[in-house]
Parts: sequence; structure tokens; C-alpha cells
Amino acid sequence: MKWLRTDLAGVWVLELEPKEDERGFFARGWCASEAAGRGLSPVWVQMNVSFSKQAGTLRGLHWQAAPWEEAKLVRAARGAIWDVAVDLREGSPTLHQWHAEELSAENRRALYVPEGCAHGFITLEDTTEAHYQVSQSYTPEAERGARWDDPLLAIAWPRTPVVISAKDASWPPVSGARP
Repeated sequence: MKWLRTDLAGVWVLELEPKEDERGFFARGWCASEAAGRGLSPVWVQMNVSFSKQAGTLRGLHWQAAPWEEAKLVRAARGAIWDVAVDLREGSPTLHQWHAEELSAENRRALYVPEGCAHGFITLEDTTEAHYQVSQSYTPEAERGARWDDPLLAIAWPRTPVVISAKDASWPPVSGARP
């Protein structure tokens, strides 16, 4: 497995290193000891599956407030997503900056999003399924969100959303989000 740095501290792109034979291939998709060596959260307590029927479906931007902050490991099992991590860590030199990565069933990449970052994605293909492991159980009272089109963040989404939930469309700008 290759760990590729991004411009945001603690946000990593993971690439598989397949070992191929006549059956296909085998590859590690996560290694707790390698993650711990990078100071990352290596323990997953929940796995979520998100299925979107239509390309242009936007989900996010979401995070959980302290003390239920969660790290995520996101991968597209079917189709493709444009996955975004936004740094919301107070005192971070990259506060309010973002990193995006295309994750697809074809490229098999994953994005590690650390605690203190918002997460969201837009689907690039119809019938897309994303899997993400999280380091905390979902805690409804800790759920937070910010507008996907917040001018402060200036995320350069690759397309305009065609499907977005009422909840995601009504989040405030990040400056007005609850701590």
C-alpha cells in the first residue's frame, strides 16, 4: 500500500499495491501499524455505505463535534466520486483549505480524512456506491455540517449538484456552523 501525502496535514491518499496471479490480485487496503506510525487513528468502529442513483448527487459537508470527532477512510466500491476533505482544525496552518481526490472502482484509491476535518463528495457516475470506515459511532447530537458552496472555502467542485438533500442544502456557512 502506498501512502501519498496531500497538502493538508493528516489527509492521505492510499493506493493499493496489487500482488497479481492467475486469479486476479490481492492487496492490503489498510494497515493499522502503518497508520499508527504516521500518527493516524488506526481503529474503525463503524462502516458506512452510501449508494447514489444519479451522477451529480452531493453529500456533505459533514463532521462530528468533539468529543465524537471521527476519522474516515473513504473508497468508491462502484462508480466514482470526487471526495473532499476540509480542514476545520483551529490553529491549523491549513484551516479552511481543502483537498479533493477522485476515488473510483477503477483506480481503487482511498482518502483518509482525519478528525477535525469536514467531509463531502459528489458522484461522477450513475449508480455509485461509496464505503467509508469511521473511528467513532454516529452520534446525532454531534452531527455538524457546512454549505457545500461556502465562498470562504471556495471548493472547486467538478460539476453542479443535481441531487442534494434538503438537510445538506440548508447547512450554514462554515463560519456560522455550531462548534
